[in-house]
Amino acid sequence: MTAHELTIGEVADRFGLPTHVLRHWEAEGLLRPDRTASTHRRYGTDDLYRIASILNAKEAGLSLPDIRALLTATDPVSRKEVLARQRRLLAERLARTTAALRLVEGAIECTHEDITTCPNYRARVDLRLRESAHVTG
Repeated sequence: MTAHELTIGEVADRFGLPTHVLRHWEAEGLLRPDRTASTHRRYGTDDLYRIASILNAKEAGLSLPDIRALLTATDPVSRKEVLARQRRLLAERLARTTAALRLVEGAIECTHEDITTCPNYRARVDLRLRESAHVTG
């Protein structure tokens, strides 16, 4: 079968998805596969690219409404707004993850019996202390 004739089961297998996910995405307005005369779904090449795009967007943390907005945007400005918002969220998450990694690395390097007295560890916790002083003080 060519990509123009793929059934929902074949597409689901190809992407490692349950068929109900593809049906859900269709109900959410993310997919619009062609239908045969007997109303069976048939997926073409464009549908496969759309599914791959949905999966990529989900991996990037976009919600289904944001993915729909991204895929249905008719102008680059709308599309860029969705992506810019997600970029900000990812940058914030990356900053938190980087800080957490530094804290864990500092704890690993600590040889003190009480980790909270370790100068190396304390240096990495200083930001939290400064933030808490700002909130309460």
